[in-house]
Amino acid sequence: MGADLDALITALYVTTDDLLKQHPYRVPPRPKVGFIPHISDAELLALAVMQALLGFASERRWLRHVRTHLLAMFPDLPGQSGYNKRLRALAPTMAWLTTRLAAMTSIGDDTTWVVDSTPVECGRSRETAKRSDLAGWAEYGYCASHSRYFWGLRLHLVCTLHGLPTGWALTGAKADERHALCDILTGTTSLAATQASSPTTIIADKNYYGRVFEAELADAGIALLRPQRKGETPRSGHHLFKPLRQIIESVNDTLKGQLDLERHGGRTFSGVCVRIAQRILALTAAIWHNDHLGATIKRSLTAYDH
Repeated sequence: MGADLDALITALYVTTDDLLKQHPYRVPPRPKVGFIPHISDAELLALAVMQALLGFASERRWLRHVRTHLLAMFPDLPGQSGYNKRLRALAPTMAWLTTRLAAMTSIGDDTTWVVDSTPVECGRSRETAKRSDLAGWAEYGYCASHSRYFWGLRLHLVCTLHGLPTGWALTGAKADERHALCDILTGTTSLAATQASSPTTIIADKNYYGRVFEAELADAGIALLRPQRKGETPRSGHHLFKPLRQIIESVNDTLKGQLDLERHGGRTFSGVCVRIAQRILALTAAIWHNDHLGATIKRSLTAYDH
């Protein structure tokens, strides 16, 4: 098995099919009487991962490409509407599969995590902000890293030092990053299990501060490492922050630059969620495959984006 797209998709399909057979309750229930889909859920998830890796933001363009070049791999291809509906129904399955693939790597049990949030723009015009189905969830916010205002959401991401996503959440642009982190840590089963079994360290930026917040993390057995804020006493490990903080910045850059995070095209709550889950699953699948191949750089997508 080599580091190419065909090998990755084949391995992902076989693994996903086996996992879904072992855990049939992880797929959407179907009525006993009715149409039987010709393409399986495992095939559809593999197709979605391939779409994200190849950079097709438009589902119509992607399905035309598959019909022209990949019909031998996916002979029972659904139409655009059916593909979209099936993917939205599989959003919880994508999130579950992401955690399972991460747990099957040699780096999934890392107890040092990096955390950050990044903007997910959902529109630019005033009319979009007023009339979009996302209005009320998406909101105006400011990104200090890029010195820009935006209308949309924030992706809060927890990763290992190898860049493997282990937990994530989507919130409004103005949501408190500390509250989002606490929700991720308590709501993600794999993260909660790691915290319970061994001491854990989180590396964050200056926005993750506060006596109550740090006390809650300490009570959960988590050590928080972050740069000191103005007026604070010097904090230990400050010389480690710059190189380690670059990891989460690099992961966000991969999601945006190679996986087109901000070109998701979602216009509804479920549409945005499934497209973000699709990209995080694609990144996790590539790391999982690279790890099984023994690759030195596990987060490289170069072999799979063409």
